[in-house]
Amino acid sequence: MDKKKKFLFATLLIGLSSQLYINYYISNFKFSFAGVLFPVFLFMYSELNPILLGISSGVSLFFFRILFFVIGGGTFSQAVIAFYPEAIFYMVYGVAFYYMAKLFDSINMSKMFFIALGCDFISNFVEVYIRLGNKFFTNNLIILKSLVVVALIRASIGILIVIGFKYYKMFLVKSEHEERYKKLLWLTSGLKTEVYWMEKNMDSIEKVMSDAYELFIKISNDEDRKSWGNRALEISRDVHDIKKEYVLVARGIEEILANRTDDIGMYFHELLLILKETMDAEIRREEKDIILEFNLGKDFFFKKHYHLMSIFRNMIMNSIESIDYKGKINFSHEMDEKNHIFILKDNGCGISQDELAHIFSPGYSTKIDYTTGEINRGLGLSLVKNIVEVHLKGDLKVHSQERKGTTFEISIPIAELEGI
Repeated sequence: MDKKKKFLFATLLIGLSSQLYINYYISNFKFSFAGVLFPVFLFMYSELNPILLGISSGVSLFFFRILFFVIGGGTFSQAVIAFYPEAIFYMVYGVAFYYMAKLFDSINMSKMFFIALGCDFISNFVEVYIRLGNKFFTNNLIILKSLVVVALIRASIGILIVIGFKYYKMFLVKSEHEERYKKLLWLTSGLKTEVYWMEKNMDSIEKVMSDAYELFIKISNDEDRKSWGNRALEISRDVHDIKKEYVLVARGIEEILANRTDDIGMYFHELLLILKETMDAEIRREEKDIILEFNLGKDFFFKKHYHLMSIFRNMIMNSIESIDYKGKINFSHEMDEKNHIFILKDNGCGISQDELAHIFSPGYSTKIDYTTGEINRGLGLSLVKNIVEVHLKGDLKVHSQERKGTTFEISIPIAELEGI
């Protein structure tokens, strides 16, 4: 739920819950359940402005009070006089909460209780004084005791609700993690089976390589010409059998992933947290001084997180490799009317214009260690392009300047990624 929806939800629910109340002996003074919910929303939706929420809640309560009062046969003028002090209660509560919360760097349960207690007492004090005027001071001791008791009760109930929601949320998270662990276990066991098939075929591959080398020797030495055709046919047949085995393995893996992972969704910010943690670990492993920044646009829920994780991991790894030691990588997310747009910028070595046309070709690489002969085969960017264009129906662009850095821009249709 985004900020606006939270604000509207809290405002509406407080207005409606104000109809659950207990009458006090002071004329038109009511202890409503809304007074319990208001601090609950302030603590749970800490990103909302307490003053604005206090004003909107007061207006919402005032509206529903008048509505039900008039429906019940009362007049509008009577309703205004009777209920405007109650609206002021929430406005004062919001202001008091705003300034009391500023006194603390962080708010735990005990601080939360005393803030709710203080705000409730101050707000009730103001409301009662507005209703009674100077009469307040004739029975002030009894009234003050009552206000303290009410504040204690409502603050206690509010804290219990917050604690209850907190532990319920923890329970849901735990249950979700357990469910994901079970599915991950099934996924791993299925993949293990396919890996065993691949390992089994390694012997067949080595046999084919040995036969091919043997044929090469015979051809090179011009030996036993009559057997060349049969040997080449046998090698071709063996390669074909291996290919069939690997097609079955690939199909099995696809079915495992489809059955075990497509039903699990996640929010984009969760993916970025995982990505940042793993990529920061990779930077440390490479012993480089690279700043990796993530700028999240609008958060969204989606199910094709494995696709995005593969894309971003390969792209960021490519950027890390392009930086010799010290540099910066920036990942940002934007949206237009139809697409999610992901932009990755680095200030690495860059790519020449001649090489840009080939960077998505399997096996092509600009990263060759001439001292060891080790080559990064370039399968990462080829994989990225395939996933973006084939699996996600998106578009991939790259801009680069030598010694200045590279920028990748990926556009993926919202409907394709979010399934809407």
